Amino acid sequence: MLRTTRLWTTRMPTVGKLFLRNSSSNALNKNKLPFLYSSQGPQAVRYTAQHEWIAVHQDQTAFVGITKYATDALGDATYVELPEVGTEIAQGESLGSIESVKSASEIYQPADGTVEEINTNLEENPGVVNEDPMGDGWLVKMKLGEGVNVEQVEGLMSLEQYEKTLVHDD
Repeated sequence: MLRTTRLWTTRMPTVGKLFLRNSSSNALNKNKLPFLYSSQGPQAVRYTAQHEWIAVHQDQTAFVGITKYATDALGDATYVELPEVGTEIAQGESLGSIESVKSASEIYQPADGTVEEINTNLEENPGVVNEDPMGDGWLVKMKLGEGVNVEQVEGLMSLEQYEKTLVHDD
């Protein structure tokens, strides 16, 4: 009996992590472009303390957006300002901003990279950020800088780590 208890105890965190990834409103939408860009899905999804997410694929292409938590705090988006294609942005620099009925918020770059594409749908339909921030509401597609590994970039968190910070934000 003791042996079974130990096995169960060691497996519980894994089950909890799987449940969190599948049930969190801050998890990437697996039916949308940021996930489906490559057949394997992203190799890593990381989060910032400022509530941005970055999904990185095998070829170093990354999608950046803001979390569901951020859109809930922001309110209904009325305008999204994004950088021009070809812009190089360093980690921590402003990527753009989102204006809402409540306020305006800067969006910060999670990792060094060059903008390859912006989500032009947001120009006419900024509310998509609120409707599906973890999918259709992605902001930019970029190529990460040479040698950038988001799993080693200081300040980026896993979904589990990010969700723990939200408990302290409330």
